[in-house]
Amino acid sequence: MLEAVKTQENRVNGLDLDALGEVIEEIGRDPKKALVEFRVKSDWKGQTRSEATVESYTIGGERVERSFKIAVDEPFELLGENTAPNPQEMLMTALNACIMVGYVAGAAINGIILEKLEIETEGELDLRGFLGLDDTVPPGYETIRYTVRMKGNGTPEQFREIHETVKKTSPNYFNISRPIAIEAVLEIED
Repeated sequence: MLEAVKTQENRVNGLDLDALGEVIEEIGRDPKKALVEFRVKSDWKGQTRSEATVESYTIGGERVERSFKIAVDEPFELLGENTAPNPQEMLMTALNACIMVGYVAGAAINGIILEKLEIETEGELDLRGFLGLDDTVPPGYETIRYTVRMKGNGTPEQFREIHETVKKTSPNYFNISRPIAIEAVLEIED
């Protein structure tokens, strides 16, 4: 497993740069340690509600136990009970959270102390595609837009470089911005 030594002396924006350096070195020495597998199990909770459970992930071939529950629902207008964010909001949340890490790490590596980092994401989809009312209407987004607002002791050029790096290296930016294969299996229980 990746061992990260926690020190207080070399932190920028809450990130331990020594530990980050150690992780990078360790992965550089052994690329097998770079392989990370995430998994989520979702259970229907009635109506449009579901609950996702995260119990573990695997890094470098080793399983790491975790325990999180994530509620999802639809708003009243989409036949839900409005008890939690809907799947589209969760998709945008996942994108924002992933690129947020990239912006924070990029700033920290460059010695930039952030005062503010905010990401606002939006997209419009046409429900006729989801409802199967018009085969010419896609069921999802054609465009997702996001705005990053950063403030700190970096230069505009440094912030632009971090922005470009995040777009090149963020897993969720990659996943959402281009097609990825999805393998779907149906198991029908008795």
